[in-house]
Amino acid sequence: MLVVPHSTDSVARFGIRVRGAVQGVGFRPFVYRLARELALSGWVRNDGAGVTIEVQGAAIEIDRFVQRLSADAPRLARVASVETREQSLGPPAAGFAIVESKGGLVTTTVPADAAVCEDCLRELFEPHDRRYRYPFINCTQCGPRYTITRALPYDRAQTSMSGFAQCPACLAEYTSPEHRRFHAEPNACPVCGPRLALVDAAGQVVAGDPIEATLARLVAGEIVAIKGLGGFHLACNARDARAVARLRSRKHREEKPFAVMIANAASAQTWATCGAGERALLESPECPIVLLRKSPGADATLAGIAPGLAWLGVRLPYTPLQYLIFHEAAGRPTGTAWMREVSDLVLVMTSANPGGEPLVTGNDEALARLAGIADAVLLHDRDIVARCDDSVVRLGATKAPQFIRRARGHTPRLVKLARAGPSILATGAYLKNTVCVTRDDEAFLSPHIGDLDNATTCDALLEAVDHLCAVLDVKPDAVAHDLHPDFFSTRFAASFAEEHGLPAVPVQHHHAHIAAVAAEHRYTAPLLGLALDGVGLGDDGAAWGGELLWVDGANWRRFGHLGELKLPGGDRAAREPWRMAASALHRLGRGAEITARFASQSAAQAVAEMLERNLNCPATSSMGRLFDAAAGLLGARALMAFEGQAAMLLEGLADRHGAVAPAGEFFRIEDEGTLDFAPLITRIADERDAGYGAALFHATVIAALAAWVARAADSTGVRAVALGGGCFLNAILSTGLAQALAARSLTVLEARQAPPNDGGLALGQAWVALHTLGRGV
Repeated sequence: MLVVPHSTDSVARFGIRVRGAVQGVGFRPFVYRLARELALSGWVRNDGAGVTIEVQGAAIEIDRFVQRLSADAPRLARVASVETREQSLGPPAAGFAIVESKGGLVTTTVPADAAVCEDCLRELFEPHDRRYRYPFINCTQCGPRYTITRALPYDRAQTSMSGFAQCPACLAEYTSPEHRRFHAEPNACPVCGPRLALVDAAGQVVAGDPIEATLARLVAGEIVAIKGLGGFHLACNARDARAVARLRSRKHREEKPFAVMIANAASAQTWATCGAGERALLESPECPIVLLRKSPGADATLAGIAPGLAWLGVRLPYTPLQYLIFHEAAGRPTGTAWMREVSDLVLVMTSANPGGEPLVTGNDEALARLAGIADAVLLHDRDIVARCDDSVVRLGATKAPQFIRRARGHTPRLVKLARAGPSILATGAYLKNTVCVTRDDEAFLSPHIGDLDNATTCDALLEAVDHLCAVLDVKPDAVAHDLHPDFFSTRFAASFAEEHGLPAVPVQHHHAHIAAVAAEHRYTAPLLGLALDGVGLGDDGAAWGGELLWVDGANWRRFGHLGELKLPGGDRAAREPWRMAASALHRLGRGAEITARFASQSAAQAVAEMLERNLNCPATSSMGRLFDAAAGLLGARALMAFEGQAAMLLEGLADRHGAVAPAGEFFRIEDEGTLDFAPLITRIADERDAGYGAALFHATVIAALAAWVARAADSTGVRAVALGGGCFLNAILSTGLAQALAARSLTVLEARQAPPNDGGLALGQAWVALHTLGRGV
């Protein structure tokens, strides 16, 4: 960003290019007002690369203008760069204008959806305002963006609002550069905009006010599907244990935690701890689900919401429609003061995706797919173009946000890379799938897609690829994928590459985990990578999951791994922690105890024999399975109702017990680099206090991993370590290990812009592919 200096009385003319997320965020009216303030003439327009400006006037004012383009940009803008080029002086223009958008090669980004702003909320609850209680109020600083956009440039004609012709009052706002709704593409009002309706399970419209009727049904214990920005939610009264139980039964979601929605952060104070950092996340324009630590008695107040877990997912309203439900519960007060008062209304607000399928987005689809689950559906006639679930975050070790799921509010914000290259399409893996597309030195992750274990989720992956490539105007030059040949994402990558005549780049699972962290930190030197997860296919065909790697771009080697355990019954052992506990006993030479210790399991004798004869017992180095073994030995969980449950319950036990000192004698590092936890398992196997055992397990694992990494750092001279893999969603592990490594003077890189689990894997695959293609496939 450089403007050539001139004398204070000289006149200059400059062409200016602003790149980044600068469309749909009020950037052009901001430029218009700034230019008029500084008495500059010229014009501004949107185009495929972002925003283009031509400006003429006093050189000193142009200097100020350029500086303020970044410093004073609208709150939703993300300015990546400001490029200036001096031009020949032209005839003085008559003021400053906003001119028609221009197409062309797209190198800008689609704005992310944003929570309704304070200005719109003031209008929403002002009885004399023409948008009083209008569920689709928005302006340039809030509302839907990505989820209604079909293509760039971001103009109304390219969105699902194209079918709603603006009334004269709305059009006057839309065309007035002085108004905050100038070119707010979803702009609408009750006269000309989308309409709301509540329909019963048979699809018949319910008479009366839809908001009033929806609240009445929720209070009465019914389940209502509510259309959001990126899809439908299933809602019920979180304080009604019977309603929660019905929702679990109908959705076939036995124990997986639900997220709740509350009116404001103060409303959580009786059952959760909400510090300044968590509050800032809850109230941010992205408005994600934030994990809050439960207070004593939380499970009694919100029975069945997150049983046995230390954390609860909480979010605030982010659409006008959601706010209106809480406003109705407050008695329709005038103004916004009620929004700061504690509200008793707590709603389960969970994704409307029956049986692990993709999020429901269409009205007809909701009536069909949610039949038998929802008692009523609150819908509207503004189409959702791009499916986008809610983001989930927690505060990490350094009080920085850590993604558990990256989606609404953050998609498709770019991750800036350390190098440019050909466009890569990376297809992720099997669980928690996302896809990634790169463009020059930018990477764009899709919203969370889900587990590729059903046909509709696989179709959603194809939709995500088509939409992301369309809105970025990218045609991939290569495709990256997981090493596992049986994943749908791998098969799709192979077929896409063949169809388009592109190279396909296979990337080992744990290499990709570490590469994702390196990519977001723009770290290009060799580093150590600690990849801890449930499972990933190793280059030897084995099930890996506890890996210490040396990584340098496309190059890597396995420096060490955890001591292996057998998986009795293969993949079934990953769902039944008692089997992993049996495997641990067998490894300790205590296989004779299995049948009696797990007598409640009908397969106990068969598993004992399988282990003894080594039948259908593949080995794994997985840290996730080690957590399962500890959970099974301590009696935390025998069978899992959802992926990762045993480890989450183990973390909850440790959290409630409190910290304990680690025991150095409970692990050993072998000469070949293997980290063996057999001594710890021996100690855990005989522990009667599950809370103490869980705390001791966490403390010892942290100490052992820190010693293991430090030994590798000393032998290689590499002092930076990246932490990747789903196990780092464990707050005790991630916080404790980051502190222990920093205490050993190691530079710790953690996942921040993408989840550390498989939700960030596609970013790592793309980064590896860029390096691979750079040296020749």
